Amino acid sequence: MSSSKTADEKELLEDIENIFNRFDVNGDGKISLSDLSDVYKELGDEMTPEVLKKMMDDIDTDGDGFINLKEFIEYHRNTDGTIVFEDREIRFAFGMYDIDKNGLISPEELQQGLGYSADDCARIISALDTDGNINFEEFKKMMQKDIE
Repeated sequence: MSSSKTADEKELLEDIENIFNRFDVNGDGKISLSDLSDVYKELGDEMTPEVLKKMMDDIDTDGDGFINLKEFIEYHRNTDGTIVFEDREIRFAFGMYDIDKNGLISPEELQQGLGYSADDCARIISALDTDGNINFEEFKKMMQKDIE
């Protein structure tokens, strides 16, 4: 595995951990059924209790009724070990950076979200886009490209 692949993998794992932390509403290091429900409601995607329970059962491999970070990461791995995101999760990650909720990620929002310099953020955005902001489709392409 090349060092850039390792860096990509590390960045994806950090993204997954950030998403996990958003789901872990009370910060106790585990996601409860209530946490799942609350986050999906916040996203405007109210799931039935049956769907939430099925999701919990699929991810909670140790059966303790909670999802820990290790289970969350493993849930996002393909059988070949690569990391995958569903559209819903990509939209959630996009929302973490789209601070003003206008459907675009500006260099300033990216800087706030990543902690990189303004110049680095402008370079990242210019590599993805020509109008100075990243929309959801561009973000999704970037995430899918990083995953491959």
